[in-house]
Amino acid sequence: MNNFEHLCVSLLKHCKTLKNVKQIQAHACKTGLDTHPYFSGKLLLHCAISIFDSLDYARLLFLHTPNPDVFMYNTLIRGLSETDSPQNSLLTFIQMRRKLELPPDSFSFAFVVKAAANLRCLRAGFQLHCQALVHGLDTHLFVGTTLIIMYAECGCVVSARKVFDEMFQPNVVAWNAVVTACFRCDDVKGAENLFDRMPIRNLMSWNVMLGGYVKKGEIGLAKKLFLEMPIKDDVSWSTMIVGCAHNGCFDEAFGLFRELQHVGIRPNEASLTGVLSACAQAGAFEFGKILHGYIDKAGLVWISSVNNALLDTYSKCGNVGMARLVFERMPGKKSLVSWTSMMAGLAMQGYGEEAMKIFDKMEKSGVRPDGITFISILYACSHAGLIEEGCGYFSKMREIYGIEPAIEHYGCMVDLYGRAGQLQKAYEFVIQMPISHNAIIWRTLLGACSIHNDVELAEQVKERLSELDPNNSSDHVLLSNIYAVAGKWKHVATVRRSMTDQRLKKIPGWSMIEVDKVMYSFVAGQKQNKITEEAYQKLREIMLKLRVEGGYVPEVGNVLHDIEAEEKEDSLSKHSEKLAVAFGIARLCKGSVIRIVKNLRVCKDCHIVMNLISKVYGLEIVVRDRSRFHSFKDGSCSCRDYW
Repeated sequence: MNNFEHLCVSLLKHCKTLKNVKQIQAHACKTGLDTHPYFSGKLLLHCAISIFDSLDYARLLFLHTPNPDVFMYNTLIRGLSETDSPQNSLLTFIQMRRKLELPPDSFSFAFVVKAAANLRCLRAGFQLHCQALVHGLDTHLFVGTTLIIMYAECGCVVSARKVFDEMFQPNVVAWNAVVTACFRCDDVKGAENLFDRMPIRNLMSWNVMLGGYVKKGEIGLAKKLFLEMPIKDDVSWSTMIVGCAHNGCFDEAFGLFRELQHVGIRPNEASLTGVLSACAQAGAFEFGKILHGYIDKAGLVWISSVNNALLDTYSKCGNVGMARLVFERMPGKKSLVSWTSMMAGLAMQGYGEEAMKIFDKMEKSGVRPDGITFISILYACSHAGLIEEGCGYFSKMREIYGIEPAIEHYGCMVDLYGRAGQLQKAYEFVIQMPISHNAIIWRTLLGACSIHNDVELAEQVKERLSELDPNNSSDHVLLSNIYAVAGKWKHVATVRRSMTDQRLKKIPGWSMIEVDKVMYSFVAGQKQNKITEEAYQKLREIMLKLRVEGGYVPEVGNVLHDIEAEEKEDSLSKHSEKLAVAFGIARLCKGSVIRIVKNLRVCKDCHIVMNLISKVYGLEIVVRDRSRFHSFKDGSCSCRDYW
């Protein structure tokens, strides 16, 4: 190759876009360099592996290559193995076996086994293992490691261990792969034993073990290992932050993020999205704002996943205005995740028509919706009472976009009819569903029966749930609520006795509030401490003021016990969201928005109390319960009592 040819190959390595690649290819065509096997191979490799969204062009190059060699086949097999259709990688491997006289090499098997792993196709993986055995490549480090990964993906830890045990001198990558295989197959003890036997533990090995614990929800073991690590990098920190966020340890996630910065490690994409996820779940608006400032200052606004996490944080903290600001200022073309997240944020606030406008803009921008997008828009229609529009989107999903409705879409439709009080229509819709019903579908309908106090239908639905999921305590509680509102105390007693007999416990209600960047949690009936004493004292003062100035009368219909009115009122006063609001009023500066996250649906009495507090105290209160947001201001709620 002459100097020009070397220059073309060198320039090719630095190409970042397909347009640049084509420019170099055009020059190569003029000089005949495009027929040179070395250049053709490098061109194919760059398009198949290095340039985003250029695999189709790589396939085109391959088809126009007169006599592709093993390297070219391997390149295409590798590129196709990482796509959404890895079966094409297997087909290319079969084509290579038929057309080439040369046998496949270790790279051929490693790449095609990776495709089988991504497909989770044990049959194909086993056949490839047999072929590798025939060619004497099954114990090759590269091939063996990929075989371990394949068996792990297919849930065969015994086969993964067997491949590992037959390796002559497994390297650290192979050790890490077999540890990961144990975790994927729920063999935590096996992973620990292998980790203890490792001849050399590098930082990657510790991170693999840490990640395995986190994915299995073993946060206690993860914390212990994290403290024992001789060296920690950004992956170690981000793994722990994400793990704490996903397992509900929000304060610990915040603490780890602060400590990460203190030790001088720059937060990466994973740690930022992880801590933002914790903010979103905990409703930590103030900490989210601090993170937003850091992201802007550090020049990280170009990272799409961070922007999407920030958008989600503001949405779930009840500030849809800030969420829209993040959405509008996103650099470049917005991804489907961004559009869908914005719709979901509006849906939770009850802004159904705004969500529909976003959906329309998304379509006009050329972004094609997927199944998750339709869940968001159907959810938006459901929480805004847009029945006709919701039905239209449900039809559009299949007729225009060819997306077959999943159980989640049917659930949204049941919720749509149920919230609107069209319970019989919701019931008929469930009965006529072309796919099998699950407990969630019937539970959605039972929730609608609870909202509209339909005892007869609730009993029918509960019978179905007893067959599908007899040990779910929330179903019993819902039915008990319905009976209580109807004054059927004998039925309430029967349901409660059934719960006792089955040893089912009601999920305790909890609420969280952020005060001075610290999360405080309140649980109904929890033991008294300084924080709860302060909350109770303030709550007594608030309730007295609401009676005198707001005309408050307790809504005791949903109290489950057939007890005296005074006891019922006392039971209502201990609800966690009331305590959280009282604590917020006691601690937060005057004029601050009180933001609360609750794990259960807000009861009717608490809804009345929040409305009155917002009016009597001149406050804005934002409550996120398990299904939507309630923004209370000047004595009214954003849900317009449609919840």
